[in-house]
Amino acid sequence: MAKRIASAQKQARKSKKRREFARGRRQVLKSALKNLAAAKTKDEALKLLPGVQSLIDKSAKRRMVHHKTASRLKARLAREAADLK
Repeated sequence: MAKRIASAQKQARKSKKRREFARGRRQVLKSALKNLAAAKTKDEALKLLPGVQSLIDKSAKRRMVHHKTASRLKARLAREAADLK
């Protein structure tokens, strides 16, 4: 952490708080993706899909994931869910 300049100390505190918040949000997204990947049936996957897509959109809005990466991920998940039996 910065030692002498007050603004640098404040920036370090803000950065730490934001990093911890982002880590939590990233973990929520990863666990939702894992739950969707673990779905065995098409009905189960289609039930989970809207919530996961919403989390992906929120992550893109907060710039945790690039918006084009989010779009690509949503398309792939929808295709995988539709292909299940």
